[in-house]
Amino acid sequence: MTGPIGGDATLLARAIAEGRLRAAEAMEAALLAAETDPLGALARLAPEQGRAGAARADAILAAGGAAASAPFRGVPFLGKDLGASGRGLAACGGNAALRARTPDPEADDALFARFRAAGLIPFGLTTVPEFGNALTSEPMGAPPARNPWNPDLSPGGSSGGAAAAVASGIVAMAHATDAAGSIRVPAACCGLVGLKPSRGATPMGPGFSNWLDGLVGEGVLARSVRDVAAIFGAISGGAQGPVPDPALHGIPATPRVALAIPPSVSEAAARPAREASQALGGPVTELDPAGWAALSARAAAVADLVLAVSLAEWVGAAGLSDADIAPISAAAARFGRATSAPAFFAATREAASVAHALWRIFDEADVILTPVLADGPPPLGHFDPASTDLDAHHAKMDATAPGVAIANVSGFPALAVPFGMENGLPRSFQMIAPFGTGRALLALAARIEDAAPAIPFPRLAGLPESLR
Repeated sequence: MTGPIGGDATLLARAIAEGRLRAAEAMEAALLAAETDPLGALARLAPEQGRAGAARADAILAAGGAAASAPFRGVPFLGKDLGASGRGLAACGGNAALRARTPDPEADDALFARFRAAGLIPFGLTTVPEFGNALTSEPMGAPPARNPWNPDLSPGGSSGGAAAAVASGIVAMAHATDAAGSIRVPAACCGLVGLKPSRGATPMGPGFSNWLDGLVGEGVLARSVRDVAAIFGAISGGAQGPVPDPALHGIPATPRVALAIPPSVSEAAARPAREASQALGGPVTELDPAGWAALSARAAAVADLVLAVSLAEWVGAAGLSDADIAPISAAAARFGRATSAPAFFAATREAASVAHALWRIFDEADVILTPVLADGPPPLGHFDPASTDLDAHHAKMDATAPGVAIANVSGFPALAVPFGMENGLPRSFQMIAPFGTGRALLALAARIEDAAPAIPFPRLAGLPESLR
């Protein structure tokens, strides 16, 4: 298997391992692409850190042995300006005031230590909406991230800069986080593969600054299922190191499929899930649209409350005032501060109830297929950080990507899978499976990927022309 058009991290790592390309050359190509990036994908560059990492990778490869066998040795990599931080690259949530007062860490968080152990070389941070509080990536006072397939559209959020960087070919893989669709929405907008893992499958420590009451899963955006599967194997597991993902429930080779199409979704956005459900070959049952929409709305309400309370705690701990943050962030923080402890406790009980309802669906199905987006990538400016209407902001989030919060609130894994192109834009859907089935979900997605129309990605920066 040669991988996707334009290459992926597996192919780039193979070129470096076989000596067709030095890690230093791959890094210089990625740096040049980043420095000339027209899409606003990058929030921060750390060229010398990248060059030093590439030099170490070349030395390891020259010495040979087990240390050279990391799956992505020498592959350039970008962190996200939100979530886990790498050494020398503090994640500051797209907020200028926080960046000005936050020192760069001297050590990696556990997740970044595993990224480096897998051979990836961080050299910068990608653009996010302030505090991840939108499904586009347009921080105030900075250029917006744009969609590589149509720059008038967004690559999604909050991992929009990561998606733009991967889809355009700056890097083959980038760090991403998902608290309410923030991996899967950008994946769908840009034709990428993105796994929101089961709760606790990837490390959040040692600081747990992005815990969000368990809503968040961290991982990557990439061009191929094989890339996501390989890095998931390297980063998943307990605090002592990577271990196999505990599959509490397997997914049969011919799964029972539950098709969930929210009533607000356009037929064009629903078609990929319908077509993929037929391609799997098993029985397909369509869930009641109104019932799925009601469950989605319950999950979204929990996520909205938890995110607001978390933001209130974050800006308070950082000593940020309303003048330091966008008006929509200030509105969310005020809502969070006004939420009582009993109301928050009630939300945790509602989250458990949502998870129970999802488990009941899996009594009769092995996997749920459902759209990510209601009707394609949102246009730039769809979410206004200068707005103060938090209810309208939440309603717009839910309308843009109905059903994404169910996986976050329940803790179940969900995977965005590309499914060809239509009218110049990628098509996509998501699969949700029982808790602990990340590896099985990726194996199922690999079958769909092999049968799906290819995405015509631009060639990766640095990938030799001789490799296809």
